[in-house]
Amino acid sequence: MGLGKTLQTLAWLQLDRVDEAARDLPALIVCPTSLVENWAIEAARFTPNLRVLTVTGTDRHQKWSGLHEHDLVVTSYALLRRDIEQYAAQAFSVAILDEAQHIKNKATQNALAAKRLQARHRLVLTGTPIENGVSDFWSIMDFLMPGYLGPHEHFRRHYELPIGRGDEESEAAQAKLKRKLSPFLLRRLKRDVATDLPPKIERVAFCGLSADQQTVYRTLLNESRQRLYQMVKDQGFNRSRMEVLKTLLRLRQVCCHLALLKNDELKSENPSAKMDLFLELLNEAMDGGHRVLVFSQFVSMLTLLRTELDRRGVSYCYLDGSTQERLQVVHAFNTDRSIPVFLISLKAGGTGLNLTGADMVIHYDPWWNPAVEAQATDRAYRIGQKRTVYGIKLIARGTIEEKVLAMQEKKRAVIDATLESDEQVMDKLSWEDVQDLLEL
Repeated sequence: MGLGKTLQTLAWLQLDRVDEAARDLPALIVCPTSLVENWAIEAARFTPNLRVLTVTGTDRHQKWSGLHEHDLVVTSYALLRRDIEQYAAQAFSVAILDEAQHIKNKATQNALAAKRLQARHRLVLTGTPIENGVSDFWSIMDFLMPGYLGPHEHFRRHYELPIGRGDEESEAAQAKLKRKLSPFLLRRLKRDVATDLPPKIERVAFCGLSADQQTVYRTLLNESRQRLYQMVKDQGFNRSRMEVLKTLLRLRQVCCHLALLKNDELKSENPSAKMDLFLELLNEAMDGGHRVLVFSQFVSMLTLLRTELDRRGVSYCYLDGSTQERLQVVHAFNTDRSIPVFLISLKAGGTGLNLTGADMVIHYDPWWNPAVEAQATDRAYRIGQKRTVYGIKLIARGTIEEKVLAMQEKKRAVIDATLESDEQVMDKLSWEDVQDLLEL
């Protein structure tokens, strides 16, 4: 992570193709759900000349007819599986699998679907090509260059079993496999790019709201906006601040999970697209050997995450304002590498803790004050940390969360490091600021 696979790929896509037949065909990128928006954002930033289409959501089938009008099509593994009949009937200039370990098991729907794609060129990107065993590599290469490593049983007999035994045949099998793979493999290690690699890499991971969230969000926004505009007109902004604060809070909660509204009448099939994004990111992080701090300002959100981690059998540590033995919990996380996740309340654990056992920090929801978020990230990024630290903010696109992100930049001079509560932030915001936040 962080060594430039996305940027290198976009640069490579810009190169002229010798194969003229492929020039007018779109390129396809298949990636985890959590990275679809990131690919679109990075393409807009580094290759703005490319016409990019993200094929996601329930309305994605309407986009098929316009596929050829785009240079780059981005979709997820989950949707590739569902829509494989459409994709298999389409020719692409390039088929690119990002986080290609998603096809490491040759029998999975991900692998079977990916191998039906028709493309003039193929490229796979992964930082962890081998997670469970050498057979992971066979499945990835079977997509990239079908038949190059022979049938799976042949590969198993001549490479996987000898390498797994660790005997005299092991070194010879490893050397032979390395010779076969090296012409087609570009590998970058952190130590190779140490002068270019910052010790802390931060990015924003965007997601859309689920259909249920969108309905609730728009209804709440429209009703609240009318009510607040009338209240400010009648009473003035200063006397309306608490109601404004309550409205902004509820909008932020909708972005996180509909259950935070505590409305028993809301029966939702998909109450949180962001939780789906979080769980996918967490799976990728754990697959890559990372240990993760997860911050949220809502204890009720952390409770929902705890329930989901319990359901999945993922061990974790937990800390909020009611936690009694804080240092013991911190010590347990820092010393027990079998615990991959630490759920932390932003207000209770954002400062004062040394959590160098982690090398990734996920901010589940944005806080008004970027300095408070930075302090939380620095729980892992501090003296004693030997690894690069990755900080990720989860943001619901087209919502108040995106507006908060923009306001963090615009209002840095106003929203300073001393502001630690909603009420304090509210005192610094003008009615014009609030109107910006309530715009669709």
